[in-house]
Amino acid sequence: MKKLLYSFIALLCCPLLHSQFNEKPILNLQNEDKKLLNWGYYLGFNQYDFKFEYKNDLPNILVDKSAGFNVGLIGELRLNEFTDVRFEPGLFYTQRTLGFPGFEEERDAIRIVKSTYINFPLLLKLSTRRLGNWKPFIIGGGYASLNLGSNEDSLDDNSSGTFRMKKNVYGYELGFGIDFYTEYFKFSPSIRGVFALTDELVRDEDPN
Repeated sequence: MKKLLYSFIALLCCPLLHSQFNEKPILNLQNEDKKLLNWGYYLGFNQYDFKFEYKNDLPNILVDKSAGFNVGLIGELRLNEFTDVRFEPGLFYTQRTLGFPGFEEERDAIRIVKSTYINFPLLLKLSTRRLGNWKPFIIGGGYASLNLGSNEDSLDDNSSGTFRMKKNVYGYELGFGIDFYTEYFKFSPSIRGVFALTDELVRDEDPN
């Protein structure tokens, strides 16, 4: 079934790839990038991890990462032919399951951490010259994020089964992608790496 699905997708993509890499393609949306301001939206998938720094030589905490989703808006300001500033506010939902070694009871060893982030990234997008109906780019910048499921203000801590994190998170993201110009719209798939600069953990008074 999977092979059939992949073959079907490949057949759909072949005409698109042929038209994109034709020596003299018909240019779509020729004035799209000449606007001072552009607006759009994005949909995507994410997979968040935790990075732990251990003070003592202890067994590593296991992190089971689940796929999450993100949705948001795009505001793009054109600086010149190759440079744009982007603001991409959005909602990111993700889930991570932590496994603490050394505990026999599941209620002590397992913590399911569900996070809903409201993300506010300000990014710089650097593009190449347009090549027919596609244009590669790299993108990066800083972000501020609000974790709605942080439990920061909870009086219960990890010993009571509540994993607490800080509400406010700051970091940066880097990525690359390609702008594809179709007949009716511009489609811009990209791959991003998001890295927090702040410590998200709220320490317990009596950690377990």
